[in-house]
Amino acid sequence: MSPRSASVNEELRRRSRERLLRSTVELVAERGYEATTLGDIADRAGAARGLVSYYFPGKRQLLQSAVHRLMHLTLYAALEREPGGADGRERLARAIDAILGLARDEPLLMRTHMAGILTAEGFVQCPEQQRLAELLRDTLARYGSRDVDADYPLLRALLMGAVVAVLLPGAPMPAARLRAELFQRYGLDWELGVPPDGGPPGETFPSHL
Repeated sequence: MSPRSASVNEELRRRSRERLLRSTVELVAERGYEATTLGDIADRAGAARGLVSYYFPGKRQLLQSAVHRLMHLTLYAALEREPGGADGRERLARAIDAILGLARDEPLLMRTHMAGILTAEGFVQCPEQQRLAELLRDTLARYGSRDVDADYPLLRALLMGAVVAVLLPGAPMPAARLRAELFQRYGLDWELGVPPDGGPPGETFPSHL
């Protein structure tokens, strides 16, 4: 039997990593971070336990990569859904709604992720995070940013802040209010993206002129 080619080995490694990331999201969403072990993740993924350590230095880094993958997939699906050919303002609106939607749909997972970013290990630079960043940067470019390098970190900070505000224990902010603030910041009409039921909160939301 001839040895596998380099491309086949690379594809097998990619699939193994994907299974680990997917299993991490599933288990942390079901059990919470502390109750999920690296062994649990390997077992769910059908992988050898040593493979986790091969790809990731620890559980915190694995979780960040897993959530960044989920965010990238969610954002990509939102940007590419029908109707296609959306202009830059519609794409930015979809991006904001996609990230706020994750905070709504996966509160335990996203709260754990945001808490992890504030630990000593900090923000993990990984392939999944880089793909997410590329998608957000492309969204800003299509929106019309004249300085994506400066505007991307600001958008990232605003989205992270909104997620934290939605999930803040004991004093959560309404997602609709945060959406209104972000839309106003970027001059987006309320009707773009996936507007929540009930219309804009408070006073009539100003249209972009």
